[in-house]
Amino acid sequence: MNKGEIIRVAAGSLAEELGLVPGDKVLSVNGRELRDIIDLSFAFAEEEIDLLVEHADGEQEMISFDKDIDEELGAEFAAAVFDGIRRCANNCYFCFVNMVAPHMRSSLHIKDDDYRLSFLYGNFVTLTNMGEADFRRIEQLHLSPLYVSVQCMNPELRAQMLRCKRAALINEQLDRLESAGADYHTQVVLCAGLNDGEELERTIRELVARRPHVLSLAVVPVGVTKFRTDPYPLKQFDAAGAAAVIDMAERWQKRLREETGRTFLYLGDEFYFLAGREVPPEEMYDGFPQLDNGIGLTRSFLKDFEETQASSSYDAPVYLDVVTGTSVAPVLERLAQSVRQTNLHVRIVPVPNEYFGTTVNVSGLLTGQDIVRALRALPGPRTGILIPEPALRAGEDIFLDDMTLAELRAAFPEARVEPVQGGSDYRRALADWTHYHKARAGEAAYMWQSNAAYTKPAAGTE
Repeated sequence: MNKGEIIRVAAGSLAEELGLVPGDKVLSVNGRELRDIIDLSFAFAEEEIDLLVEHADGEQEMISFDKDIDEELGAEFAAAVFDGIRRCANNCYFCFVNMVAPHMRSSLHIKDDDYRLSFLYGNFVTLTNMGEADFRRIEQLHLSPLYVSVQCMNPELRAQMLRCKRAALINEQLDRLESAGADYHTQVVLCAGLNDGEELERTIRELVARRPHVLSLAVVPVGVTKFRTDPYPLKQFDAAGAAAVIDMAERWQKRLREETGRTFLYLGDEFYFLAGREVPPEEMYDGFPQLDNGIGLTRSFLKDFEETQASSSYDAPVYLDVVTGTSVAPVLERLAQSVRQTNLHVRIVPVPNEYFGTTVNVSGLLTGQDIVRALRALPGPRTGILIPEPALRAGEDIFLDDMTLAELRAAFPEARVEPVQGGSDYRRALADWTHYHKARAGEAAYMWQSNAAYTKPAAGTE
């Protein structure tokens, strides 16, 4: 248990004024022990505070002070939960954490299923490890909305897919969530021949009937890496299967928009890439309620690119290599061709994911070593290299394989390497490379791995 360990103190903050430093641990506020930053937020709403702190040497100190009712502590913690992340009790057919390389950093092997992280950060939970006390806390503290991994509404099939008997209680658990006053977004990880077809129709129908508590439904295709050892024979979608999913979704989307003016049901971009179809227009995403889940990333990227005004002139030739996952490479190629500037030469570099397996085709799961390998195989001049920022761990310049950004830069001393987050960055980098620089300082540190991480690349690009 990390007991609320502080890792950063904001300059000029109350925490700095109190003399708190990284390594200090916040144990209680006004005698109330803290399970997580939710407890801290409620306890810290008081104006008179008794703060029990444990310093790095183990000495405990009670700090008493008065504060404004809306004044925050100004400290960043090592984790949002102080009593340990609630682990996943399931053994899903499609669990991506079980498909991570065995020698990767330990945080990538954490299977979280914690409703607090769902409320705070949009991590998806299955509800299978929740008891009555958890639902009462959700009700008492008004923890809404949450994000629920439904997978399917057929109780028996859900229990089979999650390999957990309690997974069959999905209807009762959603009823209890609703009676607690919580709304929720939902997700289905779709596996060909398993929870698609008629089962997907049933899932959509039953979740639509639970509106307005159900705020949205995202359907994403299952991802499989070469490290998967689970004996269940998962099938991935081909072009025809992806087209069938899109056709079904579009029938529902048309009906729902006619009824309510909202799409409600959204598909992961991979379905459109597989089927060779354009992603839907912006209005079909209703303001992108599940962007952090990878829903609408391409359309959001296109929107930001088109709305960004940037231009410069290049007196000398500029040669830019744009590193990307293989799925979104055609989109980046099309956008690059739209930027017509004298002396600008852009080469799109789709990187096969040798580390996880080439069926993994999103940019956010590229490793440093695969990027280096792909770039070294290309001849010719190189002025700059654009890499996808989602491939870097948030708050740190490090790739999934623990190669640092500095090491990648050292491998190509002839070129400037810059991360690109979204469409606006991409447009500015192409049109004004001379002045483009992506400052990453001040980003929140990444503290835990979501069980649905492969469907949650950082907002901006796949």
